[in-house]
Amino acid sequence: MSIDLLAALPSDLPAVELRALMPAGFAAGAVTAGIKASGRPDLALIRTTGGPASAAAVFTTNQVVAAPVEASRTNLAITRPEGRGDGTAHFGRAEAIVATSGCANAATGLAGLADQAAIAQAAAVHLGVDPLGVLSLSTGVIGTRLPVDKVAVGIVNLAASGLASTDAGLLAAAEALRTTDSTTKVASATVTLSAQDGTPVAVTVSGIAKGVGMIHPRMATMLAVVLTDAAVSPETLHGLLRGATVRTWNQLSVDGDTSTNDTVLLLASGDSPAAPDLPDSREAAALGGAIEAVARSLARQQAADGEGATTLVTCGVSGARDAIDARAVARAVVASSLVKAAVHGRDPNWGRIAGAAGNARLGEVRLLEMAGLSHADACARAGAPAFVDPERLRIAIAGHLVYDGPTGGPVTFDRAAVRTAMDAPEVLVRLDLGLGGGSGEAFGCDLSEQYVIENAEYTT
Repeated sequence: MSIDLLAALPSDLPAVELRALMPAGFAAGAVTAGIKASGRPDLALIRTTGGPASAAAVFTTNQVVAAPVEASRTNLAITRPEGRGDGTAHFGRAEAIVATSGCANAATGLAGLADQAAIAQAAAVHLGVDPLGVLSLSTGVIGTRLPVDKVAVGIVNLAASGLASTDAGLLAAAEALRTTDSTTKVASATVTLSAQDGTPVAVTVSGIAKGVGMIHPRMATMLAVVLTDAAVSPETLHGLLRGATVRTWNQLSVDGDTSTNDTVLLLASGDSPAAPDLPDSREAAALGGAIEAVARSLARQQAADGEGATTLVTCGVSGARDAIDARAVARAVVASSLVKAAVHGRDPNWGRIAGAAGNARLGEVRLLEMAGLSHADACARAGAPAFVDPERLRIAIAGHLVYDGPTGGPVTFDRAAVRTAMDAPEVLVRLDLGLGGGSGEAFGCDLSEQYVIENAEYTT
């Protein structure tokens, strides 16, 4: 096998622009409400301009669930088309999203739920929408309650004159999501679909996200909002989001901690005449590719901006027995503290990578079901080790082969050259397991002294 096969995994996803491109059918804006002591923007609103939109979501698997997550799950369940889905399928209709930054409103009990309900009611009144169509996002310190009066005043001000159906409006919302993020995270893709009469139509998919700490792959590990003007049912939209999440946000790890507030919301306004409404159609697959491309870009931006990070770590795995094994190995590598520290020190210590790969285990049942396994197969494989054979394993770091199982294992390589190649904004770790056709990737970052300093002082 040539080392050329250990280059980055190929992708057929559409191109992504790193900008906030507002899809038709939405308006957004942000304001400083006074949640953050810094005085930076901390309240964002996104609303539909033509009535309820199809909505889908994935949420944290943490058992300490924040009030905004509970509120959003409830509203989606109430607005879900009758007889569709189950308790794990989060989709329905939505008309507005309220996002607050600086306070997680998590572990605040019934009072926190009441605060969240009051804020959603204020949004419903001043935006003229159904309160059941309001979805919520919050991020910040756990155990603190939202200043409801301040947030309500901010909603009034935004509803009066602060929402715009422009790229600038969406960018303002993205900036207001930030807490410890050092950059604003946006991504957009355009895909051509067909209207019902066969006419080609350009459809926009655009996303914003925050999250650079308390991130580990167990469902939707941060906050994100993805918007599209496609006309698609809530159930189909949910299927597309689940698939994209499995391959992108579920493959993102910064520090091994899953948050109480993790949420991804996907809304489709239906303002475009394109209607990819059949789950297995070419149109739905094309829309799903655009959603995944945006999600992948946002996940990579989040990993690159990990708290204290200097380097994006991408791990690509090929030759696995199947994609589920491949993704498990890739996750184990980017989540390893030893691998992360080695990358920070520009140390091509391939033994840490091999050890992490050998430790890889598959996720829990519901995550495997998200990946497409039947319930029976998911139960049988949940928590099982991913299969790795050291005699077939090959490892490359930053484009240099460092381990070749089929020829005896360790290979002679120019350590200084690899160290130099690792001194870059992104380090690619590439594994081939030599066992089958499964492939997958994961995204992480190095572990620096600054991460410890930042998190040691987070609440003070």
